[in-house]
Amino acid sequence: MSPEMGDLIAALPRELDESTSTHDSLRDLLIGLSKKPVPVGSLNRLWSLGGMQAKIVLGYAAYFIRSSYVTKEEKDRRRNEAHLTAALKLLSGMGYMRGAIMKIGQLLAAYPKMLPEQFAETLGSLNFSAPPMHYSLLREMLHNELGGDPSEVFAEFETEAFAAASLGQVHRARLKSGEQVAVKVQYPNIARTIRDDFRNMSAFMLPMRLSGDWENLREQLEEVRRVLEREADYRAEAESLTLAYALFRDEPDIVVPRVYQEHCTERVLTMDYLDGVHLDDYLKTNPSQEDRDHYGMLLNRQCFVNYYRGRMLQADPNVGNFLFLPDGRLGLIDFGCARPFTDDEWQFLLDCDEAVINGTREDWIPVLERSVASENLKEKNPEYLRMLIDLGEWLWRPLGYEGKFDFAGDDYFAEGMKMYVEFTRRRYVRGIPLQNWLNRTFVGLRAILYRLGARVDVKSLYDAERKSVQ
Repeated sequence: MSPEMGDLIAALPRELDESTSTHDSLRDLLIGLSKKPVPVGSLNRLWSLGGMQAKIVLGYAAYFIRSSYVTKEEKDRRRNEAHLTAALKLLSGMGYMRGAIMKIGQLLAAYPKMLPEQFAETLGSLNFSAPPMHYSLLREMLHNELGGDPSEVFAEFETEAFAAASLGQVHRARLKSGEQVAVKVQYPNIARTIRDDFRNMSAFMLPMRLSGDWENLREQLEEVRRVLEREADYRAEAESLTLAYALFRDEPDIVVPRVYQEHCTERVLTMDYLDGVHLDDYLKTNPSQEDRDHYGMLLNRQCFVNYYRGRMLQADPNVGNFLFLPDGRLGLIDFGCARPFTDDEWQFLLDCDEAVINGTREDWIPVLERSVASENLKEKNPEYLRMLIDLGEWLWRPLGYEGKFDFAGDDYFAEGMKMYVEFTRRRYVRGIPLQNWLNRTFVGLRAILYRLGARVDVKSLYDAERKSVQ
């Protein structure tokens, strides 16, 4: 290598200080972001998003230049370093912007086989340890919403948040009546940022207005915007939590926290505090296969109970929304993204069940065409139809398997992720609005079961729950 080229490479900025651990970098990043207000306004958020993208692109450009003159082992090391640095920048940008942008980061983190390992692990922090807002902002928010300082409204209130995510953060507290509670407080102006982000998204997608899929895509985006805006209304989540509390009241191993309506507003939600751990901390205890299978069974059961008895989806199955309690129970702590079914949607889902259980692959075609809002796929796009059937068989496989299905075995999850990547690559994006939430629910659940390493008799759970509502 020439001296000039060596000088050029040496002058490239270091993407990660090797003397600093990843843990320290992540901790410092979160502390710094906690003091920054959420950016509002379409232009401000567009500028922040563009700056984040530029930093990531420049980081990878530096990696490619440096890696042209090194050994394979050194190239692999630098590639991993570049992935980690890009993930930290993505975490920083999404943590700063919060709202819908941060929701995307949570979604990416949920699917470990779709991203480099460094991205999935780092973005996983967005589920429950995102940068919280400073206590002075929180105190002002609580005063405006509940009519007093936290020390006046509650008997005890911990000033440091124990969890923070895309729309708000959570504090431990004790009511004056004695109950230990978790108080979720929304970030200032977060509802406005959702509208800003979708306005920018619509502008980015302007060229697609000339395509045949635009009306369907516009309908899907409108559905996502509507659900996210509803998620920013904590009164709606309090209602969903109350319904779920009644739904699971007689379930001995599944618990939903009770809501305290007198301490709830559009931006504050107060509910029972559940003492448990999230998936990563649970796995650090090296649980037995029997315990993994037990929790895997509960994760499937809560999904089927919500689906059939509640006629709704808990459509945000990320690891931050489930707690593994020390007595073996599973805690369901977030129903902000609850998606109820309309009567027409429920009939469509019953038709899907009937086609899959009692029909042949030919019988699947009409419901698959309805799911992607398209007709005559067998003639117009047979490859699209084949991929839909393959995906349907992948999703159905655990439900039709006799005995315990191993969600971590035989590359099952990787197979599904490969399919979704191929759908994206081919731009097969059509679908009824409900389909996005079905995919998010059932694929997200499989991602958690894969990480848990659970083996579950899904068929027995499915058959029992389905028959209970017939």
